[in-house]
Amino acid sequence: MLFKYKAIDAEGESKEGEIDAPNQDIAISGLQRRGLVILSIKEEKEQKSILELSFFERVKPKDVVVLSRQIATLFEAEVSALKAFTMLAANTENKLLGRKLTQIGDDLEEGVSISGALAHHPDVFSDFYINMVKVGEETGKLNQTFLHLAEYLDRQYALTSKTKNALIYPVFVVITFFVVMTLMFTIVIPKLASIITDSGQPVPFFTQIVIWISNLFVNYGFFLLIFLVLLGIWVWRLSATPKGKVYLDTIRLSFPAVGSLYKRLYLSRITDNLNTMLSSGVPIVRAIDITAEVVGSLVYKDLLTEAAEGVRSGLALSAAFQKHGEHIPGIMVQMVQVGEETGSLGSILKTLTDFYKREVDDAVDTLVGLIEPVMIVVLGLGVGILLVSVLMPIYNMAGSIS
Repeated sequence: MLFKYKAIDAEGESKEGEIDAPNQDIAISGLQRRGLVILSIKEEKEQKSILELSFFERVKPKDVVVLSRQIATLFEAEVSALKAFTMLAANTENKLLGRKLTQIGDDLEEGVSISGALAHHPDVFSDFYINMVKVGEETGKLNQTFLHLAEYLDRQYALTSKTKNALIYPVFVVITFFVVMTLMFTIVIPKLASIITDSGQPVPFFTQIVIWISNLFVNYGFFLLIFLVLLGIWVWRLSATPKGKVYLDTIRLSFPAVGSLYKRLYLSRITDNLNTMLSSGVPIVRAIDITAEVVGSLVYKDLLTEAAEGVRSGLALSAAFQKHGEHIPGIMVQMVQVGEETGSLGSILKTLTDFYKREVDDAVDTLVGLIEPVMIVVLGLGVGILLVSVLMPIYNMAGSIS
């Protein structure tokens, strides 16, 4: 929320400005910590266009990647943290991110650490991100930390984007297929069916099936639509419950072709997270806990949480992973074990990250290469069989008349 205030500073000078805070009490507290005596404060009602509504206004992963690179560059140039965030807040194109950077700058001015200031915005900066910054503060290598974060986020963004984009085309083709079939059954087939039935000619079996499906769509289409809407609401509500999320996540991981792709994506994310944090000095148990929060799959989150408990009780990471052979492949367990025995777990995890990234890339390319011709053939066959089932009786009827 944005608040407009009027105040007096310690020297008696009038001050006016705006402050972004979750509520008015926090805004007042922040102003008082700056040594200001508040005369008035009220919420600023922002006039937003449709495109600037909170539903659309968000910070994208790519924005955080660019921000991290800019921070790393400014820190390398020995620009102070307060000045760096103030400069970035004034020059960012994303208004929401700009407001958050302004608030981070205000927190820094009050003496809050960078990681502490970032922690006030969990919707933008993940637990992983904040802990990495905290390690950078402790080691005095913040510029390197932000550069590593930018590279890591860039890799994850590219990998996730490629996976999502690979699934857009088949979803579009499937939707198109169902739309075409619905139009055929509700508009085209009924008109042709009336011609066939009025002719008095014997109706082939397959044509009877097509006419029956068409009548089902015409007479009960509204009820089918209601059923689909209710089914969608049920799935949506199921996905809002913890058990439902796990159930749907399990189905996604078990789905042919797509499930294998998601497994490789999550494994790449796990190894990349662990490598980045262990290389930065984060303790292994803490690294596993953080990875569990950002992996993006409840199945793998539960797996990692259990693995963290095992490591905390004295198990090796490879032994903790070995208990989950269904989701952690044997090759990964063996390589982690080699890394633990040789003291080179970080480099082993980096190798695994590169391996699974290539696996995801290859799987995406293969999936896209196969789906396009398969979907076109299925769509063509579906429409073709439908038309043949209806047009053949009409053709036979025309032949008998001639």
